Amino acid sequence: MKYQNFYNESINNPEQFWKNQANEIDWFTSPQTILSKDEYDYNQWFEDGELNLSYLCIDKHINDGFGEQNALIYDSPVTNTKQHITFNQLHHEVSKLAGGLQNLGLKKGDTCIIYMPMIPQAAYAMLACARLGVIHSVVFGGFAPHELAIRIDDCKPKAIITASNGVEIKRIIPYKPFVDEAIDKSKNKPEHVIVFDRQLGVEIPKKAYDVDYKTLVEDSPSVEAVSVASIHPSYVLYTSGTTGTPKGIIRDTGGYATALKFSMKYIYGVDEGETFWAASDVGWVVGHSFIVYGPLLNRNTSIVFEGKPIKTPDASTFWRVISEHNVKAMFTAPTAIRAIKKEDPEGDMLRQYDLSCLKYQFLAGERCDVSTLTWAEKQLNIPVIDHWWQTESGWPMLANMVGVGLQPIKPGSAGLPVCGYDIKILNEDGEEVEPTVEGYVAVKLPLPPGTLSNLWGNPERFKFGYLHRFPGYYFSGDGGYIDEDGYVFITGRVDDIINVAGHRLSTAEMEEIVASHQSVAECAVFGVHCEIKGQKPLGLVVLKSDKTYVEDLVQKEIIQDVRREIGAVASFRDVLVVERLPKTRSGKTLRKLLRNIADEQQFNIPSTIDDVAIVEEIKSVYQKHNIGIHNK
Repeated sequence: MKYQNFYNESINNPEQFWKNQANEIDWFTSPQTILSKDEYDYNQWFEDGELNLSYLCIDKHINDGFGEQNALIYDSPVTNTKQHITFNQLHHEVSKLAGGLQNLGLKKGDTCIIYMPMIPQAAYAMLACARLGVIHSVVFGGFAPHELAIRIDDCKPKAIITASNGVEIKRIIPYKPFVDEAIDKSKNKPEHVIVFDRQLGVEIPKKAYDVDYKTLVEDSPSVEAVSVASIHPSYVLYTSGTTGTPKGIIRDTGGYATALKFSMKYIYGVDEGETFWAASDVGWVVGHSFIVYGPLLNRNTSIVFEGKPIKTPDASTFWRVISEHNVKAMFTAPTAIRAIKKEDPEGDMLRQYDLSCLKYQFLAGERCDVSTLTWAEKQLNIPVIDHWWQTESGWPMLANMVGVGLQPIKPGSAGLPVCGYDIKILNEDGEEVEPTVEGYVAVKLPLPPGTLSNLWGNPERFKFGYLHRFPGYYFSGDGGYIDEDGYVFITGRVDDIINVAGHRLSTAEMEEIVASHQSVAECAVFGVHCEIKGQKPLGLVVLKSDKTYVEDLVQKEIIQDVRREIGAVASFRDVLVVERLPKTRSGKTLRKLLRNIADEQQFNIPSTIDDVAIVEEIKSVYQKHNIGIHNK
């Protein structure tokens, strides 16, 4: 009952609940107004409070006597580098970089783009911007110049902070030439490009606007954190939009700090001083919330990992990092676990390490299939917790809140609503549906602290995209249902619901069945055009690499499994074996791209794709099997 009482308090009396949580962080000026409305009639939190994220992440802990605790551990198997960075060292680097930015003319309210690999300097840059009240926008390192140019023109940065290069498994990615090309393409021209030379022998093209990162830090004074309003934007983070134009999600400062402190304690169950690892990238929301700001706010040691779950050097990498750095809770995407499972299906590499320090394994970023969850539970012998949130929310919306008390885990569900999120399942008319009935996942307003406050420069798009569909609610864009026990099941984006001859079917449900086949390592199921039924499902599967399979037999068994579990109504007759699936760099499978290729529609290859070459591979498989809109 502890969870239910705690959750009910947050829904029934949100202002008092979040006032109590806001008292857990240090404010320069404590807020008196807890919940108010902005000029667009949208809620905002702690309007009259003042604080600074960089101060909370660094200075506070030094003042409390923890300056020699490790703040960051940089572990880079791709460069064979490890570095331990204390809060004192972090303060030195961040405050001097902030001084350098200030000397270059950056001040509170200006914007700065950060285009960096997973190195400590990426975190320094974020914290240095926050220290000055400069609004940063981290763009995933290696994004194409065209995509970077779009973001430059949208947020109009006064400066860009970048590095000489990124390092992938078998290649070097030159960042500086990408930045130069993006600036050439953009209408807005930043005044300065600050370049950190990784000294890996990569040639850095020189431009008049260049500033050397190391020299800037060495020659600049250390500066104190600037007080900013709670509602001051801490950052803008771009996420894909349905129109093809990225949406700049604005995150506030005070509500965000409050929500992150709350998350570390009550969702992830980590205490001050413990080590937390989110295996993601600072270019994504996970990196903002749970590599940099959340752990450091909570005085946790955070891992900055530059590598992959496999091939750096092998599928034991994650387990080495956990064991070596004494990680208590770890967070990754299901796709990483599937990649490890494919390479090491029996978990032999995992058993080489003492993982007794690890208490919880969290999964998010995409829907977690039951077979992946079950495999991880069996291998780790600890709670493996699927949870759900979005770039827009900034922190989890559904979870098993282990800091409140571990609830029973239901495979297939991302858990129960997190405090502050009044989650409802609505039908087309905006009416709440009965338990187990599938519909649209929406959150009753007001949203809790830390969630998006607007879209950068586009409040109309914000209102239309999130608030217009169901008045009084935030529309998540996902479908799902709530069972009789209150557990929420996310079935996928609403366009994952396909209409087969008048029957609305969840491709995610079919995918669950396909993924459970003993031969399948990864899969994707999505709807493609059918001249007779309107749509029909198509399944692509990647087989496990440790055995030899008869493809025809595997395909027949999978089709029979789906027919048995869902019925003939699913019209599931097409399963293709592929070597790999197209994914974003953050590990999400690009189902929409797979669908568009199959339907022979015009499509743009997303800038977030991990490897462009896979598009031709998929086309070849489709052609071989005569998949296309002409195929009845």
